[in-house]
Amino acid sequence: MKLHHIKSQYKNIWTWLSILIVLLILIPNATILVNFFTKEAESWDHIQTYILPELLTNTSLLLLFTGLLTILIGTSLAWLVAAYDFPFRRFFKWGLILPLAIPPYIAGYTYNGILNYTGVIQTTLRNQFQMEVNQSFFDILTLPGAIGIFTLFLYPYVYTMTYAFLSQQSATLIENARLLGRNATEIYFRIIIPITRGAIVGGVSLVLLEVLNDYGVVKYFGVPTFSTAIFQTWFGMGELNSAIKLSATVMFIVFGLLILEKVLRGRKKYSYTTSKVRPLEPITLTGVKRWVTFSYCALIFIIGFLVPFIQLVDWMFLTFHKVASTEFLELITNSILVATIGASMIVAFSLVIGNFARMHQGLMARSFARVTILGYSIPGAVIAVGISTVFIQLDQFLFGFYEALGIPATLHLSTSLFMLISAYVIRFLAIGYNSIEAGFDKIGTTFTEASRTLGMNVTKTFFKVDLPMMKGPLISGFMLAFIEILKELPLTLILRPFNFDTLSTKAFQYASDEQIHEAALPSLVIVLVSGLAIYFFYHVLEKEPK
Repeated sequence: MKLHHIKSQYKNIWTWLSILIVLLILIPNATILVNFFTKEAESWDHIQTYILPELLTNTSLLLLFTGLLTILIGTSLAWLVAAYDFPFRRFFKWGLILPLAIPPYIAGYTYNGILNYTGVIQTTLRNQFQMEVNQSFFDILTLPGAIGIFTLFLYPYVYTMTYAFLSQQSATLIENARLLGRNATEIYFRIIIPITRGAIVGGVSLVLLEVLNDYGVVKYFGVPTFSTAIFQTWFGMGELNSAIKLSATVMFIVFGLLILEKVLRGRKKYSYTTSKVRPLEPITLTGVKRWVTFSYCALIFIIGFLVPFIQLVDWMFLTFHKVASTEFLELITNSILVATIGASMIVAFSLVIGNFARMHQGLMARSFARVTILGYSIPGAVIAVGISTVFIQLDQFLFGFYEALGIPATLHLSTSLFMLISAYVIRFLAIGYNSIEAGFDKIGTTFTEASRTLGMNVTKTFFKVDLPMMKGPLISGFMLAFIEILKELPLTLILRPFNFDTLSTKAFQYASDEQIHEAALPSLVIVLVSGLAIYFFYHVLEKEPK
């Protein structure tokens, strides 16, 4: 049977399901942009004059310096691990990814607890060395402190993408440069940086989107940004329309970043001139260079993961008897519930759009695939504003229906768990879709065509033939989405139903109430689950050849 005959069979099911899913993603975001131009907001003039300049300044500084520092740390670590052999190199390959297991807001309050007046460092200096220190020197609740936290715990995005590229790079490029007399520094800046530009830009783009999405760090550190302004305007001032306009402003910034990403990637292409590609072989370092390289990698790992992890464990033992209770078990149950349902819906939606895109190679299929990325590009607070606006309007539209059923005509959907999970799906669909798309690319359409030729219908072919071959991508897509939902803070804080808490919201509440020790247990659960997922992906799903 010809492939176009199979395509025609898919149009009845997969096309309409894909269109429905894409509309669910687009409507909340489109609502924000439409309302930006049509809604009047009482405080918008005041916000534009007195608040917006500070928001733009702080956001620009956060993006600029976090981007530069993560590029510096991420690319240098990737180059050292890919090009040289030194003690514990095999451990650092995946160990340097572990800071990603600690959400920045957890890292922020942990380091503040370590460095403040009652923290372990100042206490040790006073009690053991009789030293009185300048408090301002240890104060990280500043804009530079926020940049440092973002850098230390988001650089793995740049590191992983750059290392993945370098590990597949031809050794000939580096060897030829060495034969021409180039030293390690010249090779790094004149060869490695240019050829890995696409990977670097991709990684730093994820970093910048995470900075824009953050609420926990900037709120705790007292740095006014768009996320904190949206919260304050919406819940503090009761000005939803002003929050919508702030959200639209953030969307314009995001679109600008995405355009900038395309420009920075440029049109330069690097390809092999031969089919015989020999991967880069690490050079064994000796002497001082060997230990300097080890010390650099160890320092980043220690301050980026080990120190905050050990501190959380210590605090957990101090407060375990107080925090571990029936209420804490309810937090775990709530977190697992929303993460499991959200991740399952993400995988299901990704399968629908991915299968449609696989069978249809036209403009519509490519557009649908691009739309899935939209949610991950938009900060959580912005998505929360958009989806809340849509659900409130939907509730108002259904008031007559509620009354006909004898139900009070009030906001049911917009105060339900369904709205929160819908927001998770929009926000993290791209994560599940990337795994599913990679799986479909691998299996192709050959088996589908053979099954249809033997008389099996479209639905049976999908469930009997295609789905069993997608086990790995299904597991990876589910786990990635599960972990991201588990760590998500802004969406959950805004959209959670009344009296519904998760591990992330409870940890943030404890920290905000200066109960930093009590925040350790829920934070540690998040870190452990995330860390185990990273270990699992490295050693099971994405294990590299030895």
